[in-house]
Amino acid sequence: MWTSNAPRARLALEDGSVWHGYAFGAQGTRLGEVVFNTSMTGYQEIITDPSYAGQIVVMTATQIGNTGINTEDDEARRAFLSGFVVRELSPCVSNWRATTDLSTWLASQGVVGIADVDTRAITRRLREKGSLKGIISTDDSLTDKELVEQARAWHGLDGVDLVQTVTCEEAYHWAEPAPDEWEFRQWQPAHPYRQRAPLPFRFHVVAYDFGIKRNILRRLASHGCRVTVVPAHTPAEEVLALAPDGVLLSNGPGDPAAIPYAVEATRQLLGRVPIFGICLGHQILGQAFGGRTYRLKFGHHGGNQPVKHLPTGRVEISAHNHNFAVDPETLPPDVEVTHVNLNDGCCEGLRHRHVPALSVQYHPEAGPGPHDADPLFAEFVEMMRVFARSRQGEV
Repeated sequence: MWTSNAPRARLALEDGSVWHGYAFGAQGTRLGEVVFNTSMTGYQEIITDPSYAGQIVVMTATQIGNTGINTEDDEARRAFLSGFVVRELSPCVSNWRATTDLSTWLASQGVVGIADVDTRAITRRLREKGSLKGIISTDDSLTDKELVEQARAWHGLDGVDLVQTVTCEEAYHWAEPAPDEWEFRQWQPAHPYRQRAPLPFRFHVVAYDFGIKRNILRRLASHGCRVTVVPAHTPAEEVLALAPDGVLLSNGPGDPAAIPYAVEATRQLLGRVPIFGICLGHQILGQAFGGRTYRLKFGHHGGNQPVKHLPTGRVEISAHNHNFAVDPETLPPDVEVTHVNLNDGCCEGLRHRHVPALSVQYHPEAGPGPHDADPLFAEFVEMMRVFARSRQGEV
């Protein structure tokens, strides 16, 4: 909703198109890769997902901001995305949990927003042409042509290690307490292939922080795990020295081919400890298996992607946020594809046939999104339990 006294903002794309609207959030000029997200809810979790580092996110939902911002729903210590684009910024906040509005909070995060632009037209352009380099600016001194030229001159995200901009600086223990047995039974949904680790024994999971979402840590805790989070560059031997029952490879931003140190550490961990990869972690594991990754045309970003679990035929509606995928044709025979995307057929899940390692390219922890894939955490716990028993000679 345009108001005459609102500061102006522009979004310019490398294809030469320029979109005029009004500014909210921070002032300034930011470059980024422009992608669209089809989630209907959860904009705060989307904005604070570190996987969006270096990107300008276009929301396809018509109105954003109506539930405000609260401190409990952040998925990271701050927002890492470059810009935020909406059709309409809600003029009011209606949520008892809210502590501030979206514009004020984005300003504190240094994120430039633009509203009152045709997000449907921008989304169709991205679907047709693929993800585009772009620039979002509140600077009236720059001409439209200059903004387009800056977008075209930007180096983009291919080959760039963005993980180092989002990872933690030192290891820490996740403080979220695991629920007791009664709480676990009360709110955990039943599922035919769910296997639950016995409580109160808690498996120790070391989670690599490539840009980890807090809801991944919450879900691990809810499944009876105690979690140590380590920086992305932590060598395999240092991880093993922590005596983990399992290792989690987290989500994160950027090109998976740009972080060979993570692939090498994962390769050294294979067979020595159970591994579960999520999103970027899936792509890292795929490379550790010997596979290669490639860029999708416009990526998967949203909470409504249908994924088929091949062993059971079960279809999950799932949350996604990635621009790259693993090429299944480059994987060795010992690795099976467990999940495929029903929209474009790309690989969404892997499992090794002989060593305890599995991964999915989407987000089983939701935050935001559906909870269909939550049983994957229970599968990881079961994998740790079987591995522990095999080491003790019980199986």
